[in-house]
Amino acid sequence: MYEKVKQYAAEWDMLGQSDHVITGVSGGADSICLLCMLIKLGRELGFTITAVHINHGLRGDAADADERYVREFCESRGVPLVVRHVDVAALAAERGMSEEEAGRCVRRDAFEKVMEERGGTKIALAHHMNDNVETLFHNIARGTGLRGLGGMRPVKGRYIRPLLCVKREEIEGYLRKNNIEYCIDQTNFHDTYTRNRIRNHVIPYMEREVNGKVAEHACELMEQMQNLYGFIETQVDAYDRLCTQKEPEGIRIDAEAFRGMPEALRPYLLQRVLERVSGKERDIEGIHLRILEQLFDRQTGKRLSLPYHMTAVRSYEGVLIKRSGAGDEGAEQTGETGELPADISCRIFENKGLTNAFPQKGYTKWFDYDIIKNSLVIRNRRAGDRIVIDSRGGSQKLKDYFINEKIPREERDRIWLLADGSDILWIVGYRQSRKYQVSESTKRILEIKINGGRTNGRIDQSVGVGGENR
Repeated sequence: MYEKVKQYAAEWDMLGQSDHVITGVSGGADSICLLCMLIKLGRELGFTITAVHINHGLRGDAADADERYVREFCESRGVPLVVRHVDVAALAAERGMSEEEAGRCVRRDAFEKVMEERGGTKIALAHHMNDNVETLFHNIARGTGLRGLGGMRPVKGRYIRPLLCVKREEIEGYLRKNNIEYCIDQTNFHDTYTRNRIRNHVIPYMEREVNGKVAEHACELMEQMQNLYGFIETQVDAYDRLCTQKEPEGIRIDAEAFRGMPEALRPYLLQRVLERVSGKERDIEGIHLRILEQLFDRQTGKRLSLPYHMTAVRSYEGVLIKRSGAGDEGAEQTGETGELPADISCRIFENKGLTNAFPQKGYTKWFDYDIIKNSLVIRNRRAGDRIVIDSRGGSQKLKDYFINEKIPREERDRIWLLADGSDILWIVGYRQSRKYQVSESTKRILEIKINGGRTNGRIDQSVGVGGENR
């Protein structure tokens, strides 16, 4: 296995003599195996290593035991170790995100900080082939674009994934053969997270009932998609230079040049511009790109809100995309900032084992229908609004949520809310309440879907939804 990883790292030019590699070590099989590979590669190639362990404070004594094991493992092999303690549950509640997402942010932030402190040049992640296949299935389920079908990249900037060429079984086999112990996180076997459900049920079923080589074939597909997406990127590069212009408040897309693009390439240019303005890649979905493209056919002055507090404004030359609040002085207020597409559809249906397949789309949500007390309304914020942010029922004032998310004050009154009295079920485009989420005990599911919308369509601020008077 070592030779396989060594060849893969060389093929992708991951490591060199002058590198200082920062690598996360949780104590699990994947990260322990990666550290073993890096130690051997470091001896051959001459680079140095610093390990990072994050104690998330989520698993009590088990987490402390993992930390002790990692400390002993690194000390016995002469690997410098940095340990960070973070209360991920508190951070998730403060930022209004899931513990899984908060944990991911904590790890990445820690890696980046240690890299800066220790003069690192690369950050090595322990993702392997099975993780990549899970990513593919997850992206398909959430509704991915072509880029999502490419899965994880072996090299992305300073991040490298040397184990992406091997399967989980190979990793565990290597550790057994070399009598190397590792920690087992029991939460990996729970179906709380979407990835766990894909790992524990979807992929094993595919391998057992469809094709035993589904992982290998999926990886071949992802490699083809990466090559195809690379070609598309070169085509978009040319139109990017032709269509876009950087301005002090954002990026302007020239309408005439944009209409001259092949229609199939337009979403990729829009995606690139949104990522450039926001500095984010996640949670920009197809519906955002479709609505943004429609703005090119609207009159001057029309505007719409986008994720990460961005605003798109139709101008005479084209469409200006900027962070909300940037350059708004003197801009025409049309009343459409924060406006949702007018096409809202609702349906109620029985829960027949669908709790593992709830939609991930930002503008399609499922709710437990039987715990809704009143008629639901779509409206803007009111005094006293609260949203439940964790599985223990902890709630947060809507005002505090907006402050924590750094949503500009002028934007808050224009964000649409799905409400049950003062209980907020959904901050549209941002967050869903944990209180109303579908669970195994849910009998009936309410699905609310917000589609592309009609030109100049508006939503009445007291539209009742839910299909029945409650």
